[in-house]
Amino acid sequence: MPETGSENRKKIVLIGPVYPFKGGISHYTGLLCRALRERYDVSMISYSMQYPKLLFRREQRDFSNDSFKIEDTDFILNTASIKSIKATAKRINEIAPELTVLQWWHPYFAPCYQMLARRLKSKVLFICHNVFPHERFPLDRWLTKRTLRRGDFFVLHSSKEASDLRSIVKNAKYRVNMHPTYSEFKRVETESGAVPVDQASVLLFFGFVRAYKGLKVLIQAMASIPEIVHLNIVGDFDGTKDEYSRMIEELHLTDRISIRDGYVPDREVGEYFERCDAVVLPYLDATQSGIAQIAFGFEKPVIATNVGGLPEVVIDGETGVLCEAGDPDSLKDAIQRFFELKKTVDFAENIRNDAPRFSWEHMVDTIEELTEHDTVSARTLGGYGISPERCKSDNKLALLEEKA
Repeated sequence: MPETGSENRKKIVLIGPVYPFKGGISHYTGLLCRALRERYDVSMISYSMQYPKLLFRREQRDFSNDSFKIEDTDFILNTASIKSIKATAKRINEIAPELTVLQWWHPYFAPCYQMLARRLKSKVLFICHNVFPHERFPLDRWLTKRTLRRGDFFVLHSSKEASDLRSIVKNAKYRVNMHPTYSEFKRVETESGAVPVDQASVLLFFGFVRAYKGLKVLIQAMASIPEIVHLNIVGDFDGTKDEYSRMIEELHLTDRISIRDGYVPDREVGEYFERCDAVVLPYLDATQSGIAQIAFGFEKPVIATNVGGLPEVVIDGETGVLCEAGDPDSLKDAIQRFFELKKTVDFAENIRNDAPRFSWEHMVDTIEELTEHDTVSARTLGGYGISPERCKSDNKLALLEEKA
């Protein structure tokens, strides 16, 4: 519930999935709502129906843990109902916010958000988790362009996403702010026994298993890594587990790679991250990664490929290790390098030192600067959510200026 005295605060409506909806964007929206409520009078609106069962047959809700629950959420928006969309717009206009914030990650929401945004009297800010979907399809660019052009402001989580936005929305007012950290998982009560305890050095691959995430490259790399290293694969294979299992058997890695297929409840997440040495993101393509931010929330280093926004998140040799995408030998070298660095580098301390740019407070600062002081150029360094000191130390300043 918004804090006492909220009648004197700027009103914001936040739209997106929250508990009990599953997934990282649900966690994200809930934590963003809490952070915004520290400064604003925030009304949270979520979905009465997010996806039709025809398109998404798995269970979309998980009531088992309410750590991310947002009080006073109105579950009123049916994304496939014209009547519901019109009613939601009417409700928002009755609230009379100065700003409506929508989560954008897939063109499925295009018809709903276009109709909604047309009817709103407030300014509209899109938080773009992905401008375009990872798995492209015909008309996705057209749908995205028609929707995002309805926005007045945009927040993105990588310079690659900013480039994608500029390709479809001219003169967009935006900021790039690094994806905030999911430190809330450390406060979730865990279920003991979720993870075997008799493993030596442990790597973790976590999350939905999709081709673009490069898990096959990681499995290939494991064949050349010392046997003391064990890999836990934890996530939803969506029916593709057999092909990965065959690959593991063919490479004689069944004793060194464990698979936990399926949705992972919030209460199990902590144990997998607490009991690993590093989290591996062998992605072939990426915008940003919520998994990296769960890892940093547990002060765990990240071994990642240098694609998309990942090099903006992982500081090579300090908060993790970077390697080439799609190259098992490069990934193998990166893993071996990590274990060598681990002997002398305090990765956890480096992650703590780098944490301010991933804070939710920083995210709210970015939204405030963008929407209340939008005369500041989107080309300014501050828009990228990266400190001048960090840019100078790893030569990102020139890179960001070039991409702007």
